[in-house]
Amino acid sequence: MIVPLVAELAALMSIATACALLGRSRASHYRAEAEALRRAGLPFGPEPAPVRGPRPTPPNALTDAERQRVLEVLTEPRFADKAVAQAWAVLLDEGIYLCSMSTMHRVLRANHLAGERRRQATHPPRKKPELLATKPGQVWSWDITKLRSPVRGVYYDLYVVIDIYSRYIVAWTVAAREDSEIAKTMLEEAMGVHGIPDAIHADRGTSMTSKPVAQLLLDLGVYRSHSRPHVSNDNPYSEAAFKTLKYAPVFPTNFGSLQDARSFCETFFTYYIHEHRHSGIGLHTPASVHHGTAIQVRAQRQVTLDAAYAANPERFTRSRPEAPKLPTAAWVNDPSREALIQTA
Repeated sequence: MIVPLVAELAALMSIATACALLGRSRASHYRAEAEALRRAGLPFGPEPAPVRGPRPTPPNALTDAERQRVLEVLTEPRFADKAVAQAWAVLLDEGIYLCSMSTMHRVLRANHLAGERRRQATHPPRKKPELLATKPGQVWSWDITKLRSPVRGVYYDLYVVIDIYSRYIVAWTVAAREDSEIAKTMLEEAMGVHGIPDAIHADRGTSMTSKPVAQLLLDLGVYRSHSRPHVSNDNPYSEAAFKTLKYAPVFPTNFGSLQDARSFCETFFTYYIHEHRHSGIGLHTPASVHHGTAIQVRAQRQVTLDAAYAANPERFTRSRPEAPKLPTAAWVNDPSREALIQTA
């Protein structure tokens, strides 16, 4: 047969060359070879791929007990409605380091508990730089949002002023209507307590562009900044604060009375200022950043992370863990360079 002859020649040259010398195509040779092996009951064709066993556990992986501990902590009532970053920051402030945030996410995914646990808006705001703040007290943003009353079609108005650098709520009030005089009084009282900012940003609502508010800011030498017409995302800090409020698990469908709305906002803003770890300010609370204690808090967080690294360095494969940094600046909008206000 020609198959053994090709095999003999293949010991001295390639199969392609041997087939060419014998005037036979390689395909015909391989088919004949496979048929001969099949008749002889011998295996033919490519070798099956080796069966891979389970991947070995990385040396820096958490133990089963440690993973169970992470799961137990993250499902505690106080963390049940909080994002992983919030829980991680709270634990770090308590001097507790269980694992990285990414490991927390993996543990939750493995137990089918992953995902954002708050209700989500469908159109998050976009940041458009225009004003620059490098410390608290330089730039404020304010806005008004509607709160449902018990009567269909009737709303209460929530006015909120926020420091864009620290995210601190410098003033808020709930009223039965939107009124420029109410806004003016709120801003006056806020500046009496927190000082006069360099600039105040708002959208182009009736109260924001009203004569009473405009005259107040003019008299005090405060630069007025407004969102562009028909661009709802030009006021991101106020929008973000309202999202945190309205998508909180405890936010009601409607409020039973004006006093009910005021009482809820009092409780919520106290929490927001003093307990909410904000992702935009290094997972610190607005009060900590606004009043200057965040530097010490971050230093203590670093002590906790350094201790965790010293105890299990193999678990930090990329680099030493570092506490989230404080912001260096906060921006609003991006008009011409001449309109940019930069305060050092």
